[in-house]
Amino acid sequence: MPAPDDIFVVVNPASGKGRGARLVAPLLRALAEATGGVSVAHALSSRAGDEVRVAEQAIAQGYRRLVAVGGDGTWSNVGNAILRSGQAAALGLVAGGTGCDFAKSLGVPARDLAAAARVVAGGHVRTVDVGAVEGRHFLNVVGFGFDIAVIEDSWRVRYLRGAPLYLYCAVRQLYRFPGFTVEMAVDGAPGPREEMLMLVIANARVFGGGFRIAPEADLGDGRLDAVAFANMPRRRRFPIMLHLLRGTHGGAPEVRTRRAESFRLRFAGPPAYETDGEWNRARSSELAIGTRPAALRVLVPAPA
Repeated sequence: MPAPDDIFVVVNPASGKGRGARLVAPLLRALAEATGGVSVAHALSSRAGDEVRVAEQAIAQGYRRLVAVGGDGTWSNVGNAILRSGQAAALGLVAGGTGCDFAKSLGVPARDLAAAARVVAGGHVRTVDVGAVEGRHFLNVVGFGFDIAVIEDSWRVRYLRGAPLYLYCAVRQLYRFPGFTVEMAVDGAPGPREEMLMLVIANARVFGGGFRIAPEADLGDGRLDAVAFANMPRRRRFPIMLHLLRGTHGGAPEVRTRRAESFRLRFAGPPAYETDGEWNRARSSELAIGTRPAALRVLVPAPA
């Protein structure tokens, strides 16, 4: 049985086009140095989504500090395993993937191995909200429309990764994506059917490798921030994306924001959507998206 301070590391070796696998040895060394000898075990996932199984096994064995090595999708998978277990386990973040945006909203230096290891060793916990859709929890965002077109485009690009990959694909899709139709109810109040370019419902502040989608989002307020981009002429799309990079898009006439506990979306058919950078196909044309306040414990830097 592990001791209360023992650490289990869940590694997605395929994250970041193989970067996750290369981080195993240096991370284990960094954790050994930062913790001063706390026992650290680890395991690698074997296929997409397998981090859930690996994390569930670690929790069943008694581990209560789980470090996830990968990107937002890996962190989300391990977070889902913790949430489903009902145990008071804490999630540590180490960046091995493409976007790694959730850490930015928490001030976790996930790309600096030594600093990330010190955060894990410090054991300071922040309890954060999570979102929920179709029986799955998301830590960062759920996105529709242009967001999905960018992800699908990124599958075809082999020579870039990280923020440059998302930026490159975003620019390409600015002039290709036709838009989509959706009806959105907010906290039960129905809304009109609208033509949109993109709809992102955010728990945290950053997505897509650095786009500041919801600059005012609060991981502890029990609500989600919906950011809706009306479909617009192609000549307007590039200026809007520049504003999105800076987090100043909220003032544009094509952008509308709503903060609420729940949203219900109705599409023409079952849409593709992303949760924390992972592609999904909805089971129906109607989706309910809600919040679980103060649901997940995350290891973060201690307050100054």
